[in-house]
Amino acid sequence: MSSTNLLTDNPALYEARFPDEERLAGRWAEDCLRRHGAGARVLDLGCGTGRDAAHLHAAGRTVVGADLSEAMLDHARGHHPGPRYVRADLRGFDLAEPPFDAVVCLDSALLYCHTNDEIDGFLSSCRRCLAPGGLLVAEMRNGAFFLGRTELLDRPSFNGFAWQGTTYRSTTELGVDRTAQLLRRTRVWTADDGTPPVEQHSAWRLFFPQELRHVLAAHGFETLALHDGPGPRTEPPWREGDLPNATADADRLHLVARLTR
Repeated sequence: MSSTNLLTDNPALYEARFPDEERLAGRWAEDCLRRHGAGARVLDLGCGTGRDAAHLHAAGRTVVGADLSEAMLDHARGHHPGPRYVRADLRGFDLAEPPFDAVVCLDSALLYCHTNDEIDGFLSSCRRCLAPGGLLVAEMRNGAFFLGRTELLDRPSFNGFAWQGTTYRSTTELGVDRTAQLLRRTRVWTADDGTPPVEQHSAWRLFFPQELRHVLAAHGFETLALHDGPGPRTEPPWREGDLPNATADADRLHLVARLTR
């Protein structure tokens, strides 16, 4: 059994597993940018396959998509043109670009900042690259959801899908590492084409809403919105015209913050 990341190493497979024909994530981000008056220049950090960056580009914005995975960036350039795609580590970056009006960070990409130093590196880099009054828009798992709740931890989850004649199945187990404040995931993939199983390990930092407000303020950001939905990965999902909840209790967290100093 090999240790790798099947989906991020194979972007086309990633898009087959997580189809987003309605571009919910990109539309939700564009709605946030529009409602809070963001300018045209946008940096999509952790852009992955480029679907959301391309949607923001199609909405009339000047977009740079940044990711650490060369495979994802190659796929984005070939399949979702429009933005300019560059390699960068969101935990600390300097793109030598003109100032951006907004940084967008979707699908829990921000939570790859596992340590306090890494989140400081992320926010310091955002502060350097943003114009005064620029926005940070992020969507991620909500650490507060796991306070006293175990329904996502009690038993494995199973999923399957077919792509190019092969059926892929996954078994996923989640566990909370309380000392490191991480949500750890082990996922085993099998395929019916005879290839060996693939075991994938990943982890996300679990931020609590008040903790996130505090670290944002320490880096000069004013939190404008911090809520549990609706959003692109909530149930029911966000729809055009939906307004944010007043709660931060469910399993997703949605953030809009403005750089004030």
